[in-house]
Amino acid sequence: MTNPLYLDYHATTPVDPRVLEAMLPFFSERFGNPHSKQHAWGWDAKDAVEAARAQVAALINASANEIVFTSGASESNNLAIKGIVGAAGGPGRRSPGAGGAHVITVATEHKSVLDVCRGLEREGVEVTVLGVRSDGLVDLDDLERAVTDRTMVVSVMTANNEIGTVQPMAEIGALAHRRGALLHTDAAQGAGKVPIDVRAMQIDLLSLTGHKFYGPKGCGALFVRRTKPRLALAPQIAGGGQENGVRSGTLNVPGIVGLGRAAEICRLEMGEESRRLGALRDRLLDGLRGRLGDVRVNGSLEHRLPHNLHVSFDGIEGEALLMALDGLAVSTGSACASGSQAPSHVLEAIGATGQRAGASIRFGLGRTTSAEEIDFAIDRVAAAVGALRAASIAR
Repeated sequence: MTNPLYLDYHATTPVDPRVLEAMLPFFSERFGNPHSKQHAWGWDAKDAVEAARAQVAALINASANEIVFTSGASESNNLAIKGIVGAAGGPGRRSPGAGGAHVITVATEHKSVLDVCRGLEREGVEVTVLGVRSDGLVDLDDLERAVTDRTMVVSVMTANNEIGTVQPMAEIGALAHRRGALLHTDAAQGAGKVPIDVRAMQIDLLSLTGHKFYGPKGCGALFVRRTKPRLALAPQIAGGGQENGVRSGTLNVPGIVGLGRAAEICRLEMGEESRRLGALRDRLLDGLRGRLGDVRVNGSLEHRLPHNLHVSFDGIEGEALLMALDGLAVSTGSACASGSQAPSHVLEAIGATGQRAGASIRFGLGRTTSAEEIDFAIDRVAAAVGALRAASIAR
């Protein structure tokens, strides 16, 4: 059986061969534990970890000592939000006051943010979940009104994992800091795809993961801004006190080396790659519109990841469309929610519900996607949608 054409790069990416080459020695001949301080095997592993820490930091204009390695963005999101609230009143944080802590997030966030906030709410933390405009962007006036003197952290995703909308992080960061709150961003989809500058954007905490930008699965990082006094986080994993006591557990050295190399490649090649993928994305949209006419784009087309296209087709059912797309590996939305039969919470938040939401496809283009593959996808989708519309009319 021939594998279908892969256009689901939001779900995961293959490990870049250059990344794999950097990782391989640390599975065998360079297998030391970076926490072994008494011999050369440990020193070698520690040097590799610290080099990767600097590479990850450089991708987002951070300092190496601001990077905490984790198992991925979901863990980083948990550590960031629970960690801030859990350390309330500790060094580097003002007390939330008699009224208790307050957290603000957005309805289109990843479940690893929304579920954390729901859990905190059950523990007595006040949580505000902001809606978004029809283009998927946060309304800054709504955010301004939501922030109070008890707001500890505002968590807004850099780029949405379904509709690809890129939020105005610099404006959000300035607003949060002006009101005395911290800003956390889940940058799992944005890191390595669009420029991120934690200094210019006034970001305090940022989550990322390697497998979204051609690094290995199971390895990610949390950026924690260095402040005076130091920003305090309550650890979510207890044990050996690694990562300056913030995240215990023996470090995944091969994964961290791969994460660092993947970040370095993205930093050097992101501009050219984004321009190429943006052109292919536009070719895909123009081709679908040329063949089918009524194709609706979900989310802002202007403020969007270059490799993302999320579209809806009227008059057909979503599952029937996916089943009809022989030869294409695409999805309707987040891989993390693929087992759920519920409508996408992201599409519901932007008002793209009902039949429109059900007949939606997320295309994720990648590093090896070619113009010929885009034309193949246009042909397959146009044929499938046309056939399903014809069958619907016949009924």
